[in-house]
Amino acid sequence: MADIEPFEGSKAADSMDGSEKPFKHDANSDTHIEGSHIVEVDGPASKRQKLDHEEAKQETPQTQPIERVRGVAPVKPEYLLSSEAQSKVVDDDAAEASIATEDSVNGKSDPRGGGGKKGKNRKKQGGQNQNRNYGHFEDALRLCNSVTHTNEFSPKPCKFGERCNLCHDLRKYLKEGRREDLDTLDGKCPVFEKYGRCTSGWKCRFVKSHSEEVEREDGRKELVLLQNSDPTETDEDPDQRPGIVNIVSSDNKWDLARRKVTFEKSEPYIKWLEKDTDITRKFYNMSGKQGSDRAGAGDMEDLRAQFVDPPLKPSEKRKIYFGKETPVLAPLTTQGNLPFRRLCVELGAQVTYSEMAMGMPLVQGQKGEWALMKAHESETVSPRFTPENGTIVKGYDNAKDLKFGIQISGNQPWVAMKATEALTRFLPHLRVVDLNCGCPIDLVYQSGAGSGLLDTPSKLEKIIRGMNVVSGEVPITAKLRTGVRDGKPTADRLIERLAFGGTDTRERLGAPGCAAITLHGRSRQQRYTKSANWTYIAECAALIKSYKDKKDELTDTAMEPDESTQANTSDERVYFIGNGDCYSHVDYFDHIDNAGVDSVMIARGAMVKPWVFEEIEKGQYLDKSASERLGYIEKFVRYGLEAWGSDELGLGFTRRFLLEWLSFTHRYVPVGILEHLPPSLNDRPPRYKGRNDLESLLASDNYKDWIKISEMFLGPAHPSFKFQPKHKSNSYEIEAEG
Repeated sequence: MADIEPFEGSKAADSMDGSEKPFKHDANSDTHIEGSHIVEVDGPASKRQKLDHEEAKQETPQTQPIERVRGVAPVKPEYLLSSEAQSKVVDDDAAEASIATEDSVNGKSDPRGGGGKKGKNRKKQGGQNQNRNYGHFEDALRLCNSVTHTNEFSPKPCKFGERCNLCHDLRKYLKEGRREDLDTLDGKCPVFEKYGRCTSGWKCRFVKSHSEEVEREDGRKELVLLQNSDPTETDEDPDQRPGIVNIVSSDNKWDLARRKVTFEKSEPYIKWLEKDTDITRKFYNMSGKQGSDRAGAGDMEDLRAQFVDPPLKPSEKRKIYFGKETPVLAPLTTQGNLPFRRLCVELGAQVTYSEMAMGMPLVQGQKGEWALMKAHESETVSPRFTPENGTIVKGYDNAKDLKFGIQISGNQPWVAMKATEALTRFLPHLRVVDLNCGCPIDLVYQSGAGSGLLDTPSKLEKIIRGMNVVSGEVPITAKLRTGVRDGKPTADRLIERLAFGGTDTRERLGAPGCAAITLHGRSRQQRYTKSANWTYIAECAALIKSYKDKKDELTDTAMEPDESTQANTSDERVYFIGNGDCYSHVDYFDHIDNAGVDSVMIARGAMVKPWVFEEIEKGQYLDKSASERLGYIEKFVRYGLEAWGSDELGLGFTRRFLLEWLSFTHRYVPVGILEHLPPSLNDRPPRYKGRNDLESLLASDNYKDWIKISEMFLGPAHPSFKFQPKHKSNSYEIEAEG
């Protein structure tokens, strides 16, 4: 860990720094902390009432706790610098749907940021990082790959020969073409330390830790890389990195880009779907005229006879499981990167999802979108499985289950189907393919994808049904919002449609085959301006529980789909996961017990406090010390260097995503300095000082302090590196809707 002494003041000795302090807390009580005493009061946690007990009455005005202000974190008076809440500096659409126009990590213009209206009257797109520029971070001299992974006297032949304009002089590159080695992380390359070889070779900013100068018999001195494996392994495919899975070869992506991939399942199903849709349209147009023209009855019978079964049936699906012991990390754009997911898995997350990938770029083989599909090997292990009696899924094999799933968006059935077929063909480690039906940002919504699907239930059903047909053994799931507009929820009707199919299709085709549904308790219009509606989530959970009885009424047994194609629970219902404002084990178990969901998906709560998964596992609050929190930052850095490389580019990517994460973590208020529990995700912290200097630094909302924290592990930023906080970007001023 980096040296933290400059941040440890004289208060450190009196602080709780050095070990976590657990606070047990009942989901049905409020807690008030007075010095070393914890007082619990019966009543629902959601009310968070101010306590009025005898000891409080006897306190003097100087020591009496201040009244709790709605929306402001209740920090103890001795830590307050100002009772006013800090201004809200983060647009929380970034937690789930922020999209950067320029994606420097993938080296391309992000296809999700372009398009839309142009010209001087173009409206700002709420919830996007359109005006953010991260600069560039690369070496002054670019070293040729023919030299990067070899010893000085034995470079590989350069395929460009004399035409190559990159640097081939290793000593010149080390002297003039790069910044000096880092002395952070003890000056040792974390990749080489763990795997015995460094994928960055001579470009590594810690190269002195795995290289040496050797004198040969002829007296010449050669620069030699130290590694415990064949150096050719790193040069065959630059995407290949130790511990990383789901890496799609360049040949496969190139074939997709040149339309050389044959979609054996999607293409015949799409042709059938087009004909079926056309017949359905004619049928309903004619049925509207039937009342005025009885002669049309015979024509309707002719049309009805034209309906045929689809050319393919879904394959038998691998069974999945969601339960109280499987908290879920939400798919998070930008924030849900591989190093962060790896950290959350280490802290107890049982199910993870990729960042949302756009269907069309996947079908087109775009490198940046396929890079989002990479996972760490820790995400391929089985999730925790300790079900209660009666909840075991028939045919479920926990040994064959894994944690990592992917989320895609698509605005047309053919796009989602081809993307799903490509994903399940080229990626060996997939738990589920999840369809995003909740992304609120304008570019996605206006294209008809994301939350645009909430108003087109027929198209949504066709997409899910088609994905289920082409996905092989991988189950299909969906993530919804309550609806598009406030006060007009539509999710209950959509859930019924995903469970049984529409009234016009359930008899002919059966259920669409949706294995699980996640409901975010907010509308698209609402974004994050109000608390999630868990009352409505509970109503939808009760609706799903009633489907076992309703299924017999709605479905003709003779037309019921093959059970092997339906990833259902033991009582023949789809899994239902709630999402919204979960910030502690108290929130988690309250939603499980009172809302009736199978599990809870956690988004912003995990970004602010990733050890929320550990709290859920242990069933108590954990007062993490500043040193422990800094340790998580160091782990993220090490995981980032392993995923993106320890060269200048890898350091820049790691720094960028670390700063993005710190823009959320600074909002965490340690439970040890709170007067009331449980904490609320939507409470903004007032100005306060920590229990030591490091804790105060971690609480800073100044992005310059975030950069200072990054330099503790990554050294000084590249001179051309830029970081613009979200709240400084005009595109983060949410446009009023509706």
